Amino acid sequence: MNVTARPVPQSPALADPQRRVRHGVPGGGGLIFAVEAGDRVHIVDPEGRQAGVLVLAGSGEARFEPALEVEAATVDVVAAALQGAAGDADAFRAAAAGGLRIARMFGADGAPGSRVSFTADGALTCLLVAPGGPMAPDSQDAPTDLVVEIEAGAANRGRAPAPLAEPKLDLRVRAATAEAYRVKAGDYIQIIDVDGRQCSDFLAFDAAALAEGREFGLDPTTTRTLMGSANPGPGLHSKYFDERQRPLVEIVRDTVGRHDTFMLACSAKYYDDMGYPGHDNCTDNFNRVLAPYGVASRMGWPAINFFYNTFVGADDRIGMDEPWSQPGDYVLLRALTDLVCASSSCADDIDPANGWDPTDIHVRVYDASCSFSKGIAHRMTPDSAPKLTRETGFHPSTSARTRKFQEYRGFWLPESFATAGPIEEYWACRERAVIMDLSALRKFEVLGPDAEALVQMTVTRNIRKLAVGQVVYTAICYEHGGMIDDGTVFRLAENNFRVVCGDEFVGVWMRQLAETHGLKVWVKSSTDQLHNAAVQGPKSREILRSIVETPPHQAGMDELKWFRFTMGKIAGAPVMISRTGYTGELGYEVWCHPANGAAVWEAIEAAGTLHGMVPFGLAALDMVRIEAGLVFAGYDFCDQTDPFEAGIGFTVPADKPDWFVGKEALARRREHPARRLVGLEFAGNDPIGHGDCIHVGRAQVGVVTSATRSPVLGKVIALARVDVTYGEPGSTLEVGKLDGHQKRIPATVVPFPHYDPTKARVRA
Repeated sequence: MNVTARPVPQSPALADPQRRVRHGVPGGGGLIFAVEAGDRVHIVDPEGRQAGVLVLAGSGEARFEPALEVEAATVDVVAAALQGAAGDADAFRAAAAGGLRIARMFGADGAPGSRVSFTADGALTCLLVAPGGPMAPDSQDAPTDLVVEIEAGAANRGRAPAPLAEPKLDLRVRAATAEAYRVKAGDYIQIIDVDGRQCSDFLAFDAAALAEGREFGLDPTTTRTLMGSANPGPGLHSKYFDERQRPLVEIVRDTVGRHDTFMLACSAKYYDDMGYPGHDNCTDNFNRVLAPYGVASRMGWPAINFFYNTFVGADDRIGMDEPWSQPGDYVLLRALTDLVCASSSCADDIDPANGWDPTDIHVRVYDASCSFSKGIAHRMTPDSAPKLTRETGFHPSTSARTRKFQEYRGFWLPESFATAGPIEEYWACRERAVIMDLSALRKFEVLGPDAEALVQMTVTRNIRKLAVGQVVYTAICYEHGGMIDDGTVFRLAENNFRVVCGDEFVGVWMRQLAETHGLKVWVKSSTDQLHNAAVQGPKSREILRSIVETPPHQAGMDELKWFRFTMGKIAGAPVMISRTGYTGELGYEVWCHPANGAAVWEAIEAAGTLHGMVPFGLAALDMVRIEAGLVFAGYDFCDQTDPFEAGIGFTVPADKPDWFVGKEALARRREHPARRLVGLEFAGNDPIGHGDCIHVGRAQVGVVTSATRSPVLGKVIALARVDVTYGEPGSTLEVGKLDGHQKRIPATVVPFPHYDPTKARVRA
């Protein structure tokens, strides 16, 4: 077969133009949702092999395609599933008075993407369950998500989603209008895009000051200055301030992730200049609804422009396109003082700002006594259900030791710890031992008769050489040789693999490859079933030796070799332990079910007390991984970077016999390299940052990818991608600051890793 003709997955389809509402049903969990007559519902098993149980409550009926057998049921039968389901359980019980029916779908050998649809001929309250229990670390039976897609019937468009709690205020802002309302300190404000792709400007004023005749509202310039960012984020410090630098609101949740916080609400001048005099606009609408509160009119209102998709182009000009928001998307804020607020449904119908069709916005206010988790919603693909930032299984332990958490790839991970701080954590890793939460890594169980064939064509390493119990580090590439991600592959059995990486798209990519090549294999996400704590440092083996119990047929801690794994128990909890890490030190990763996370963490910390172990955050991790020459996605590589340019060319063996995605492109790139990753050292202490340009004379010849001040080396170091002409050790380069020319910082190319280049410590 001509290897150059091997098929690869094509670009994914565009997002559904019908603007379906999508909900995720977590594996092992359930979801309650309501539909009306005329609504069409699609239930999808994206990964395959996940059963689904649908319970219908109410007098309406469901017409299934394909036809499913529907059985009568009682509340007792579904009581357990109902107890753990997200949604309004009371509404489901009330609807159950009209009758309960159960339909079962999918199964143990279901194909990825299996789908069941139904049309409702009356009101129904539905409970969808994705059955499954906890996955043990040595198993691969992870329950995985189902997806519910709801197409509202023509008569049901504009229906707001179910409230997050009992609302104090339920306010509809009709298309091209605005509404003003009061909010008490501590209360929550939910701004909902009902039909998707609709902008909503938001204003807030200190109510007490307003009563005294003084206007103090949201000030974008003050907010950006104090936050150090042009974009909002949920959680600690994500606040909006007035000109007195007093916080008025904080962001709690954001299911979109893209908003405008640096422009005015639309005004009469915009439409006048565009040739539409007298057009409705948000500024005039705000002036009308705020006048009763004593707020003076303005020609333009600085606002938080929720859902407005503006961007700064490469030419430094601001552009716009249709919003990213989908039906039911929302932003949840919390009032930090008594407020007078105003929300608009943007009137713009002359450009893409509202998808050319202004629709309603819905506002709900919830009491301060409510409790809502903080997070950003992630969608892996445009048609994915949103998933809010979640806590890891180790969060009960880490949150007791720090309040500095960072949103990282859908999880809250500690940035540093209160008892130490990044520098002390760094030295503990180099001299003693540390424990850190790395649960945001994505895990995929690859199983089936064609599992080896799929992994072999997905990654650059020769997986046929991988023994059971062994781990290998590898690159994953596109056809043109650019990298999707890097990661590790664990071989659990002959036809059973576990792929661990950083990007959730890897699972999507592998399923697409399997479908394209007609392989009998399943790729099951196990990220939420398998969390991992890294135990790193010279004392890590001693610490784990004292608490890990391994069965006779598995390797003990003194026998476990580099890039091998074993099974055992810690504090009675089943764990998998791999001799892997991301620090350049002797170290291990401990993998367990999230339910056992706190017990495992506490046992490791207790054992580490005698050895000076401390908890370790992302800030310190960045220092050690740069010293060790360990690359990071989005910094040291991307889809325009091949493994050779990322400094991990060793992951692409020249003699791999089988075809894999990117093989031909990588062969060309190996023979004709244009850029290479190098180490840089600096004589001074000027700060160097990711993205800084590198010059020889006037010409730019590279870019800094990662940089830090190394405590152990006592100097500033960096990883950089440069033209091969200047990639030899000893070459003298300059990092450009200001405009790249007004300030130059001398740099010398040095071999990397900067720290322990022979990896003697990690192999110890």
